[in-house]
Amino acid sequence: MTGKVRIISGNWRGRKLDVPNVPGLRPTGDRLRETLFNWLQGRIAGRRCLDLFAGTGALGLEAASRGAQSVTLVEINPQLCGALSEIGRHWPDGNRVQVVNQDVSHFLAQTPVEQGLQAFDCVFVDPPFDAGLQGLCLRLLQQNEWLNRQAWVYVESAAGDNHFELNRWQIQRDKRIGEVRMLLLEPAALAPLDR
Repeated sequence: MTGKVRIISGNWRGRKLDVPNVPGLRPTGDRLRETLFNWLQGRIAGRRCLDLFAGTGALGLEAASRGAQSVTLVEINPQLCGALSEIGRHWPDGNRVQVVNQDVSHFLAQTPVEQGLQAFDCVFVDPPFDAGLQGLCLRLLQQNEWLNRQAWVYVESAAGDNHFELNRWQIQRDKRIGEVRMLLLEPAALAPLDR
């Protein structure tokens, strides 16, 4: 293990998630998660959330802690999936958490119906920064109808990464903290979030 991250608010506040020594694993830290969930305040409870490249589950489990109706965690690493499944089995109300052991690009290449799911209200896209998968995920989320009418998508990337296409998206928030760029997006055809 290389450390722990903690759930910062909600029913699971203070619970800790192990951060195993897995190449490319980079959990979203407390400061970034606090900023993100301040942006989403009042927009998580009762919603369906999708955490792509879940890793430790820090984003998706934070959403579940704050009252998300359901959270689907997609992760390719079997070791990480095992740890996430244990949380789902043992934490109170963990049955709201579903773990999918699959490559994200293959997962999104299908529609939600083909995966036995419904469209989502909130999606977290936080791939390994050097993988360059943000643009692919954004394209597949819209193309394959993964998003509900009033959905929003959070994208995390390296601070200087401007290589993925955003012309079909409205940027609701854009912030850099240290070496990380945080984007909160909505499909361009939809109305903007309240400020």
